Amino acid sequence: MSTYTAITLAQRPEPGPIGRETFNVVQKVVPSAGPGEIIVSQTYMSLDPAMIGWMSGDTKSYIPPVEVGAVMRSSGLGEVIESNHPDFALGDRVMGMMGWTEYFVSTGQGLNKVPAGITPEQALSVFALPGLTATQGLFNVAKPKSGETIVVSGAAGSVGSIVGQLAKADGLHVIGVAGDDEKCQWIVDELGFDGAINYKTDDIDAKLSELAPKGVDIFFENTGGAIQQHIFEHMNAHGRIAVCGMISDYAASTPSAGPNWIPIIKKRLIIQGFTMPDHYAKVPDLLAKLTPYVMQGKIKYRAHVLEGIESAIDGLNMLLTGANKGKLMVKL
Repeated sequence: MSTYTAITLAQRPEPGPIGRETFNVVQKVVPSAGPGEIIVSQTYMSLDPAMIGWMSGDTKSYIPPVEVGAVMRSSGLGEVIESNHPDFALGDRVMGMMGWTEYFVSTGQGLNKVPAGITPEQALSVFALPGLTATQGLFNVAKPKSGETIVVSGAAGSVGSIVGQLAKADGLHVIGVAGDDEKCQWIVDELGFDGAINYKTDDIDAKLSELAPKGVDIFFENTGGAIQQHIFEHMNAHGRIAVCGMISDYAASTPSAGPNWIPIIKKRLIIQGFTMPDHYAKVPDLLAKLTPYVMQGKIKYRAHVLEGIESAIDGLNMLLTGANKGKLMVKL
C-alpha cells in the first residue's frame, strides 16, 4: 500500500521561534479520486508570513485558525495525476490552497490552472498570493498617483518587492526598507527602487529626510516594529497607509507600541488594513491588472527554494528572521 507524507499542526506555537514540536509528520495512504474529484501531486509549497498567524488560536482573525491535528494550511502548485472532473485533465498544472501535503484530493474548488510557459517559481512568486496582495494593496487601498513618494517596509520580501516595482512603473518615487545591505542593494540595483534603508544599521529618520525630502505620501506596511513610527512621522497631509502585515509582531509575546494618533487628525491620514480572503472574487481583475506589468518585463522576482516537505518547518522561522532571499517556497 503506497503512502505519502503530510504535516499536521500538533499544538499552538509559543511566542518566539517556532519549534519542530509544533508539528507532526505523518504518513497517509495515497488516495483515489471519487466522483467529481481530482488528485493533485503537489510539487511546490509556498511559505508566507500569514501562515504564522493561521497557527494561532485567534478566532477573531480574518480567517479561522488551522485546527490542531489538521494538515497545515498553505498554498501550492502541483500536477493533476487522476481526474474524475470534466474541467481537469491529467497533466494539468494547478495552483491553490493545498496545505503541507504531497497529495491533495479536491473537487477543483479554489484551484486555478497555471498557464503554459510560467515556471513554478514565477507562479508562486508573482501570480499567487504575493502579486495579488501587492496589486490589491497598492492600487485599491493606497490609490497611488504619479509623482508621489511611497515607502515600502519589507521591501525585499515577496509582496514588498512587487509593490515597489508596480509603484515605480507608475511614476512614483519609491523607497524600500530592508534588513541587510544585500537586500537594499538588490531592490535599488535590480528592481529600480529610488532608495533603500537598512533598518538595522541606518539612522532611519535621517535617511528618510534624505531620500524623501518632500515627505511620504504612501506607506505600505509589511513588518511593523520600531521603523513604523519613523515612517509615520514623515507622512504628508492626506497620506495613505496600507497595512498588509506585521511580521515583527507575529511571534512576539507583546506587540510593539504603535504611533501617537494625534498626527492622524492633523494630517488627515487614511489607514487601512486589508487581507486577501476579502478579495478573492476580484482575482481575475487583479490578474488582469498585474499581468501587463509582468509581460512588459517590469516585474522581477527571486525565489528562495528549500528542498523536501519537512524543510517547511524550519523554513517558517526564516520568515521571522528575514533569512530568506526572495519568495520562500518548498520543492517537494
